[in-house]
Amino acid sequence: MLTVDPTDPTPLYAQLDRGIRAAIASGQLKVGDRLPTVRRLAIDLRVNTNTVARVYAELERSGVLTTHRGVGTFVREASATQGTPARRDLDRDLRPLVDRLLAEAAVIGISLADVIRYLERLESRPTSEN
Repeated sequence: MLTVDPTDPTPLYAQLDRGIRAAIASGQLKVGDRLPTVRRLAIDLRVNTNTVARVYAELERSGVLTTHRGVGTFVREASATQGTPARRDLDRDLRPLVDRLLAEAAVIGISLADVIRYLERLESRPTSEN
């Protein structure tokens, strides 16, 4: 379910953070689901255990995960105050995605203006189509 790409210029911790958040947003991980242990996920992804521990700790501080000592790490129920990420988190999370999107778009001849127009069209669609 969770993967990292060592050839991607995005740091591994950012890829893992993004992957966990995406799995929750897409419903692959639901409230109450238990995540693999730090050691198990590090082995599965072939990354340092400190990397996984860092991501789990950051997601716990952000209110996305909760850890029960001796039991495991679980997807936490979102509270009303967690609906919108802090501006700092939004910048941190979106920057690598946007940089990659724009770089790849430029390679195939798509301008920033074209990307913006496309995103605006997506935003104006009814919610069920997004």
